[in-house]
Amino acid sequence: MKKNDFLTLTVDDLNNLGCGVGHAPDGRAVFVKGAVTGDTVRVKIIKVNQSYCVARLEELLSPSPYRLTAEHCTAPLSCGGCVYRHITYEHELDRKRSYVEHAFRKAGLASVTVLPVRATKQIFGYRNKGQYPLLQTKEGVRAGFYATGTHRVISADGCAIQNPAFAPIVAFVCSYADKAGWSVYDEITGKGLLRHIYLRIGEQTGEIMVCLVINGDRLPNGEAFAKALCEAFPAVVGVLTNINRENTNVVLGKSYTTLRGKAFIEDELCGLCFRISPDSFYQVNRKGAELLYGLAADSADLQGNETLLDLYCGTGTIGLSMASRVKRVLGAEIVPAAVACAKENAARNKIANAEFFCADAGDRETILRMTGGERPDVVVIDPPRKGSTKALAECLASLEVPKIVYVSCAPDTLARDCKWFSEAGYTIGSVQPVDMFPRTGHVESVVCLTRTFNN
Repeated sequence: MKKNDFLTLTVDDLNNLGCGVGHAPDGRAVFVKGAVTGDTVRVKIIKVNQSYCVARLEELLSPSPYRLTAEHCTAPLSCGGCVYRHITYEHELDRKRSYVEHAFRKAGLASVTVLPVRATKQIFGYRNKGQYPLLQTKEGVRAGFYATGTHRVISADGCAIQNPAFAPIVAFVCSYADKAGWSVYDEITGKGLLRHIYLRIGEQTGEIMVCLVINGDRLPNGEAFAKALCEAFPAVVGVLTNINRENTNVVLGKSYTTLRGKAFIEDELCGLCFRISPDSFYQVNRKGAELLYGLAADSADLQGNETLLDLYCGTGTIGLSMASRVKRVLGAEIVPAAVACAKENAARNKIANAEFFCADAGDRETILRMTGGERPDVVVIDPPRKGSTKALAECLASLEVPKIVYVSCAPDTLARDCKWFSEAGYTIGSVQPVDMFPRTGHVESVVCLTRTFNN
């Protein structure tokens, strides 16, 4: 095989990047963006490696039964956000379960049971947060998304997975920017004012926050803009600017100015009220988060008298959602701002049996100080994508924690960490995948790890 060769392939798999996988005559895997399990396709080889090739789809010779006849989104394919936009949702869920199974097989845990993926069935409009980079075109200011793997902005009128309230607000901001003569930031020159439109919505409350990220100290006539925006969209309760003058791909800077209304919105999650500032962590799929947290609590089989340790607790949402089902909640998080939010959330919801500490979740002495030397009955861990550590598995085993509920956003690190817990003597329960991000390649999972200790 060499670059620019043409090949006819039968696609026999689909990975979590949205690439169909077939095999060349020499046995090498061929990855084809946009191809679907069961397709027969004609492709052009664009990259050759010793163990695999990458090809471009040239012609669909025979479509798969899993292929959708009409795609759900009007955004260009180069957006790359919805890697499963061209397949049935049932096949997407099957692929996600397979992704989790493969991760556990790769970690040497093929005997672990992976259950069918649970989902809310809300495939569209579930995202409550949107970040839109801007670009200047001949037709005026336009918003869009970064093309896959680049910082090239592609214009898009809408996004099928964003809350539908966002699109008309984005269009209004772009139109107002044209009339006001606001310039658009250019990453190459570092010049221009407007960088991003950043939106958040409380799904239950309906409250919307609009934040313009600017490369400057102020937005000219910002108060007039904020007034016009709020009059056009009564659901907007706060209009802010965020200053980001750094030459960076990080969207938000550290400084905010409130032009009109509140500097936060509120929403309800698992029956609790959460105040959401621009930089607060909050799950982008509220219904999905409620499903995920409910499954985590169910897997813990809480009886009401437990001390629950919530590690990597963030703003406390998981621990607080379980507080009514246990005796006490102790949360540990290394980010001070997140700990402050967790304490505020506990106070706002009048939850008196939860305490939060700014501490390293993997440190044994810290855990002992938090618990007063007592053994926690249940530990919930929800680490970032890089996963937890072998040291934490050994630490929890040494503390004789009988039950650990692991919530994960990354199957590969979940499987690796479960291997460490297994080596520390824990039994791995059934893994429950949860589709928090339909149409994308991401999948969350919950698994309960148990071990019996002599009292």
